[in-house]
Amino acid sequence: MTSPTSDPRRPAGGLSHVRGAAEPPLSDLTIPAWLDATAGRLPDAEACVFVDAGVRWTWSQLRDESDRLAAALLRLGFARGDRLGIWAPNRPEWILAQYATARIGVVLVNINPAYRLAELEYALRKVGCKGVISAPEFKTSAYLRMLQSLAPELAHCAPGELQSARLPELRCVIRMGDEATPGMFNLPRVLALADADGVAEARRIGATLGCRDAINIQFTSGTTGAPKGATLTHHNVVNNARDVARTMGYGQGDRLCVPVPLYHCFGMVMSSLASTVTGGTMVFPGEGFDPLATLTAVHRERCTHLHGVPTMFIAQLDHPRFAEFDLGSLRGGIMAGSPCPIEVMKRVNQQMNMREVTIAYGMTETSPVSFQSGTDDPLERRVATVGRVMPHLEVKIVDAEGRTVPVGQTGELCTRGYSVMQGYWGDDERTAEAVVDGWMHTGDLATIDAEGYCNIVGRVKDMLIRGGENVYPREVEEFLFRHPAVGQVQVFGVPDERYGEEVCAWIVLKPGAQATEDEIRTFCRDQIAHYKVPRHVRFVAEIPMTVTGKAQKFVMRRQMAEELGLAAPPATA
Repeated sequence: MTSPTSDPRRPAGGLSHVRGAAEPPLSDLTIPAWLDATAGRLPDAEACVFVDAGVRWTWSQLRDESDRLAAALLRLGFARGDRLGIWAPNRPEWILAQYATARIGVVLVNINPAYRLAELEYALRKVGCKGVISAPEFKTSAYLRMLQSLAPELAHCAPGELQSARLPELRCVIRMGDEATPGMFNLPRVLALADADGVAEARRIGATLGCRDAINIQFTSGTTGAPKGATLTHHNVVNNARDVARTMGYGQGDRLCVPVPLYHCFGMVMSSLASTVTGGTMVFPGEGFDPLATLTAVHRERCTHLHGVPTMFIAQLDHPRFAEFDLGSLRGGIMAGSPCPIEVMKRVNQQMNMREVTIAYGMTETSPVSFQSGTDDPLERRVATVGRVMPHLEVKIVDAEGRTVPVGQTGELCTRGYSVMQGYWGDDERTAEAVVDGWMHTGDLATIDAEGYCNIVGRVKDMLIRGGENVYPREVEEFLFRHPAVGQVQVFGVPDERYGEEVCAWIVLKPGAQATEDEIRTFCRDQIAHYKVPRHVRFVAEIPMTVTGKAQKFVMRRQMAEELGLAAPPATA
């Protein structure tokens, strides 16, 4: 065991600056090289299971099917460096697109399944997508109809020959499903274009790729402005997937339930790629998250690991049929995506048998994970922190002037190392603002203790100042979670003439529970400082969330400002 004095994960010199382990060494293999290695080693082992679609692929089948799509894309004129969008929920075709594009050096552009017209147009134009693979629809989103609205020229063009006024670089739309749509290729027919020579050519191209080639663009949430396209390489995502899998104790023979979206790093890197580099099996309960489908998949597929954001775990724990399912096969997984309430973490640990569950922290721009707790960390560390710095990464906590703060003090978390993105696609100015001397400025407020464990306090932009006192919403939220009636809570600031800002709490009560505003405030008094006690308390049916389970506090601030007749606060992430 490493001695305290030699462990780089512990701060040195009393400053909040830590480094990850240097072993094992980083991988220089590309995504297709890893797929080939795993398919060669475990050809008949299950790679992925799509429960509702009835699809089960072994590793050799996943390799062969994705290589067929790669060969077909070559036939359609796609070449190394071209951008191809994927707009779909968790479907088998998503996984095929992920590995097919990686094989031939085409940059996969992840398009949020929740995007509407303006967001879709922005994303396709921003990165110059040459093509897009789209599901017909998902929930209330009619994807093909939206594409037709943006590019009405589809109605009269031959597939692959689109000339769109609003989407000038888009040439090719490939729709999923067996139906035909004017101007669009049909994915099953596209796959039929592949032949042995095309597959051989795709594999030849794959062998020429470099690990530092850009291979993926993921759009960050845009609340203060247009979304930014974080550009990631094989080297970024492969190494993060390896270390995430190792840290959560996931490997060959294990089965990972994946209810998180593939378009996000959580699904694409921490789930899909983590399985590819280990040989574990990924199990997708459905196209989108459903608590009952997730519990059913864990039960029937005997999953050993489960991923999710806190709201997903809460939905499963509180489901009326929760007790019907045997979750005894579970032992671990990851809870991430947004701050994890301590009480929820304890329930997951005890009631879902996930005694090795870990917390992970990161962001799209860092591929994504920078901190993760270990399966053998003491329980109090796993419920109260996001763990310690990941291998080959360096992290510091800085004040507003960029100075590294002493251990235990709050500041902005900055990350440096292999995981930092290449940059924001086509946006050198915003890249230069975010990455300074190799350091990715995350915008997250954090502390690092003397052992090297990190605690995320909140967002720099979420911190509110009431009468000169700094209030960190995460701290107040953690306290309110102790109230027996509180199921979910979000705390944020609203404008106030006297104090500048006042504390507001939106609360979703547990099923069957009751509480009043005065009750909540009384619960806080004499327990937390008076300036942290919410002046405004609202009970709501649900918290506005992104697809990945992050609370949209800018929406809550705007709605409260309107309700209180205040000047609308600026929209901040």
